[in-house]
Amino acid sequence: MDTTLLPVPLAPEISLHLAGGGVGLFDGTGGAFSSDVPPPFWLFVWAGGQALARHVLDHPEIVRGRTVLDVASGSGVAAIAAARAGAARVTAMDVDPLAVAAAARNATANRVTVDTRVVDIADLDVPAEVILAGDVFYTRTVADRMTARLRRAAREGARVLVGDPGRGYFPERLFTRVAEYVVPVPAALEETEALTTGVWEMHATKLSA
Repeated sequence: MDTTLLPVPLAPEISLHLAGGGVGLFDGTGGAFSSDVPPPFWLFVWAGGQALARHVLDHPEIVRGRTVLDVASGSGVAAIAAARAGAARVTAMDVDPLAVAAAARNATANRVTVDTRVVDIADLDVPAEVILAGDVFYTRTVADRMTARLRRAAREGARVLVGDPGRGYFPERLFTRVAEYVVPVPAALEETEALTTGVWEMHATKLSA
């Protein structure tokens, strides 16, 4: 699918190679979902990633001089924001090789350095002081696996920040909301033109499995 280098609505300091307006998530797959091929999430900049990017750009002290991991990075918007904000090292990881390639391409477009890795969340073993995760609680299975891995990271001392616009499987009890944004989003994706989206920090004291 063709892409265009476009500014991120909530973080126009960053531009990404994205699908044009009016394009839906499955338009490039003939309108069908296949469990064998991940949907092209990386063609879009989702509300949670935008909120994380804005928060990191406005509060660079969160990442400055630290190692940062952008989990399920998609387009790489949060990783790019962290690199712009002065992180010592940023890694964008995703299970989809096309997403990882997109994040690398977008980092180059923004003249920042972002390492990339194709890895499943269950196999993740990348040390990081700060972990960013946007829009990762969209199905029960993914949410359960993501929650377990993020809790492990928090137990190991990482600061975990999540961007979420109220997805159905977000485990709010494990988090404290630290910021909230009204994020412009494509109506073709969300059936609305804006989503109120929180940036949430995982409780470091929640240690039970």
